[in-house]
Amino acid sequence: MIGLAATWVVVALLLLGSGWLAGQKLVRQTNFTHLSYESHLIAEEITVQVDNRLTALERLSSRLDEAAHPGDEAPSDEEALRSELRHNDALLEWFDGLVVADAEGEILADWPVVRGRTGLSTAETEYFRFVKSVRRPYVSEPFIGRASDMPLVMFVVPRSQDGEFAGFVGGFVNIHSGGLFQLLHRRRLGSGGFAAVATASGTILYHPDSSLVLRPVPSADQNPRLHQALDGWQGEAVAPLIHGGKAYQSFGQVWPADWVVGVFLPAEQVHAPLQGLFRELWWFGVGFALLLLPLMWWLVRHALTPLHRLERQIDEVGEGRRRRVTLETRMHEISRLAGTFNRVEGERSAALERLRDREAFLDGVLSSSPLGMFVTDTAGSIRYMNPALTALTGHGFTDREESAWVRHIHSEDHPAAADLWQHSLETGDDFLRQFRYLRADGDLLWLEVHASQVAVDGRTIGFVGTVKDITERHQQEALRRWEAEHDPLTGLLNRRGFERRLEEALAEWHKTGTPSALMLFDLDRFKPINDQGGHALGDEMLRRIAQVVAWEVRRSDHVARQGGDEFGVLLPSCTLAQARRIAETLREAVAEIRVRYQGHEYRVTLSVGVTAFQEGDRVAATVIRRADAASYRAKAAGRNLVEVA
Repeated sequence: MIGLAATWVVVALLLLGSGWLAGQKLVRQTNFTHLSYESHLIAEEITVQVDNRLTALERLSSRLDEAAHPGDEAPSDEEALRSELRHNDALLEWFDGLVVADAEGEILADWPVVRGRTGLSTAETEYFRFVKSVRRPYVSEPFIGRASDMPLVMFVVPRSQDGEFAGFVGGFVNIHSGGLFQLLHRRRLGSGGFAAVATASGTILYHPDSSLVLRPVPSADQNPRLHQALDGWQGEAVAPLIHGGKAYQSFGQVWPADWVVGVFLPAEQVHAPLQGLFRELWWFGVGFALLLLPLMWWLVRHALTPLHRLERQIDEVGEGRRRRVTLETRMHEISRLAGTFNRVEGERSAALERLRDREAFLDGVLSSSPLGMFVTDTAGSIRYMNPALTALTGHGFTDREESAWVRHIHSEDHPAAADLWQHSLETGDDFLRQFRYLRADGDLLWLEVHASQVAVDGRTIGFVGTVKDITERHQQEALRRWEAEHDPLTGLLNRRGFERRLEEALAEWHKTGTPSALMLFDLDRFKPINDQGGHALGDEMLRRIAQVVAWEVRRSDHVARQGGDEFGVLLPSCTLAQARRIAETLREAVAEIRVRYQGHEYRVTLSVGVTAFQEGDRVAATVIRRADAASYRAKAAGRNLVEVA
């Protein structure tokens, strides 16, 4: 019964909700169409008024020019100009006053006469600068008249004499009482709708609330659509009002005056009829549902009686107290449902038994495998780990911590392994990766993981993977790589490793111009140490020299024993002058080394050849020959010297 009532409520809410959305859309479209019509109509009417006023001033300017005799200047005498203005007294239907100014912006005459207006300078006003530079009719920004102390708008047309600017004829209109916006007073848009006019610079010219006139329009944050309209946009929007609340708004342009007309209709007024209608529909639906509920309750209860019996028998089958359902009813659909359930239950039982057999077999195979193995679902979460994998990593598996195993991958290898694993989950490609792994006891392992997608009848059910411990193999490979490029006696680079790094530095120099230097030297008077003290004493001297040289150079430099008593140092990002200073330091440090054997003290010195990469060096052998030649020159010059090539 409660479910039936809830169904009625949900259906009613869905119907009302869809109706409300459709109604809102219709109301929005209808009101936008109406407001667009109103804004464009008002904009056209104001445009006609502005055009008529500018046209009238152009005719007045022409008559002032015609009043002058041919070849003479336009009349400039105050009385003559005022007389001509008086003869055009009919223009005062459109203007609150007329003025004539000369080319310097000084008012020559006005009508009707206002004391103090003649002689005023308009040279600094924006409308004078505009008509003087552009020489076309213009409607000014609103301003407070200096003579009348009233808010005004000036309509201005330029005068010319022989192609030169000769001043202007202007007509000013009182914003409050000039009749320019009289039609807006009579315009009615319901109880709360209104129209307003603003300049493109953002000053309010007309508003039903007269206290807002000459104040700036709301900020762009408050009404961004209004500021788009100030930039020339025409259209409709829903945006806030100055006094708060939302309103449907439409904007039109008065292009001759560069004004914007806005028509505003409060959202409450727009939605009020729709809200009233849906309120009535809601109560009607509630009453209708309450009347039908008792009847529907009885019908549903009677129809569901066989289903309740079927439900009880299905529960008994699930609990194992019954093997099949037996239902006697004249409703053929329920009888067929009971038969279908019995057939499906039989198939399910057989499938479960086969599945248990397969799971037992699979568990035995995985548990007896010496190789680490795991199983994941389609999301990549581990669902099974065999004992071999648990023993290998030291981390077990629980449902609560199924992702803990993955978190022990080495931090440097984890991002790449995670990216490749995610790629395999998305594409079904095999996952094959080697990475470092931290055992539970803190030991670091190298593991190789290979996982493949498992699909049944084209449906992916997860991944199965193997894990190998390749730590020993990886260590042997690393040792072989190290031995291939290092001298076993001193631990320094050997000739092969040194020449490879020299080739890399030379390529970098060709690419970026990074300077590098090469230092080659052999040991002076080393042969007596081997002859008198034996090879063990000679090896000791070589190891100590290697330690001193490695200590004295920079961490970024490469030191090598190239064979016998021959050594080399590669100094990347090093100038020739810096390399020479380092060579002198090495020479002095090696000269301090002493070894003793049977009461005798032995020492060696260095004959060092130093060179830097030069233009024309294409291969490393060229640089080596130049440094080697410098080393021979140092030895020939008396030994224990540094020679630069």
